[in-house]
Amino acid sequence: MSVLVYLVPAALLLGLIGLAGFMWSLKSGQYDDLEGAAWRILEDDDIEEPEGGESARGRVPEGEERRKG
Repeated sequence: MSVLVYLVPAALLLGLIGLAGFMWSLKSGQYDDLEGAAWRILEDDDIEEPEGGESARGRVPEGEERRKG
């Protein structure tokens, strides 16, 4: 039972540190843009353009026509 004298204050201290960290993250704006990361992962900004100037997405394989619509 004498161990509780140390464990209860230690648990309260850790809880207060966690709460302070959460409050700091709220004040610093960590949760302001919830959808931004989801949209940024879909962007293809790391794809390099080929030397011909034509993007890989706009290229149509030989013998096929571009679909309209």
